[in-house]
Amino acid sequence: MTSALWRRLLAEFTGTALLVTAVVSSGIMATTLAPDQVGLQLLANSITTAFALGTLILIFGPVSGAHLNPVVSAADWFLGRRAGTGLTAGDLGAYGAAQVLGGVAGAVLAHLMFDLAAIDFAGKERAAWHLWVGEVVATSGLVLLIFALARSGRASVAPAAVGAYIGAASWFTSSTSFANPAVTIGRAFSDTFAGIAPTSVPGFVLAQVAGLAVGVGLLTALYPDAGAAADQVVVPAEPATSGDQGPPTRRADRRRSPAKPPPNAHQIDAEHLGVDKPSVLFVCVHDAGGSQLAAGWLRQLAGDAVEVRSAGSAPARQVDPAAAVAMWEVGIDITGQVPTLLRPATAASADVIITIGRRSDLPDFPTGRHENWDLDDPTGLGVEAIRPIRDEIRNRVARLLGELRRTT
Repeated sequence: MTSALWRRLLAEFTGTALLVTAVVSSGIMATTLAPDQVGLQLLANSITTAFALGTLILIFGPVSGAHLNPVVSAADWFLGRRAGTGLTAGDLGAYGAAQVLGGVAGAVLAHLMFDLAAIDFAGKERAAWHLWVGEVVATSGLVLLIFALARSGRASVAPAAVGAYIGAASWFTSSTSFANPAVTIGRAFSDTFAGIAPTSVPGFVLAQVAGLAVGVGLLTALYPDAGAAADQVVVPAEPATSGDQGPPTRRADRRRSPAKPPPNAHQIDAEHLGVDKPSVLFVCVHDAGGSQLAAGWLRQLAGDAVEVRSAGSAPARQVDPAAAVAMWEVGIDITGQVPTLLRPATAASADVIITIGRRSDLPDFPTGRHENWDLDDPTGLGVEAIRPIRDEIRNRVARLLGELRRTT
């Protein structure tokens, strides 16, 4: 087991433990301060859970993705298989074990803080069909939310969104939204407000698995290429800091980085181009797909001999995940690039401006050298659909470099 995987498992164990601690402890505190007021107890419990979940995702997300939930990990593995992203099968098992053990440890910790018996199995029966329906709704909605955020490039808002959803679902579902097998098992070890009888756990877990299936089915229908963004769930794991740079996936722990393409006839250096570097600006609407592919190719082929920039008239929050995967397949990492707003000064300082996409969607550039590459926008497409666009952009970039050699 790699050191990186150990760190991720520690994060999943600790994060899940603290989540269950927050759920159980807030229930204990609520029943102590507001006895016989069940509505107030649920309010305190749901608010605490929502805030704690969001905070824990912020803390542990950069390390492990902060799944804190076997359902989320299972969806991440299932959706990422075709795109080569997400958890491996082995990591999925390790994540699940760490999460379940963390859930039990969290209940024990909560009891110790309130001077209760370390383990006190719950006696609260929660075995009824309408509660199971509530769990299907809660779990499917959670899966749909998380992966829709990742696929649409909004993983950065996951801490707030996931916390808000779970807090709300505590009220609009009949089961009060467990939506997490690890948390469900952990709560079975606590005979408190948040407890669930061990005999009720299997029914809840089966309902959560059903919710997983429903959520993945909806996600696949709405976002067919959602698997390309599996590595953004819930919060992207931090990149490697030493050694070979890993791909934009957590499978980096088990595979080597692809080798850089060898130099070829299109590669140029500063001697070919002259003392002054030409400046090339690639522009597309969101600066998340076509312009980033082109800029990545130019940096790869030209090295430091060309100043390369990209921008967009309506920049997205991050580079399209599927585009990043497609570029990684050819040994180019664009995950560190940030979509940038196109400004007049940026365009004015460029020697060459290349717009990518339909002319009607892009601004006019009346002065200087401007060329439009009328290509499909790769943003929102799957990796398979992006590959031919990626390769066509490479050919055009290579021709551009040939022209720069002749004109400098």
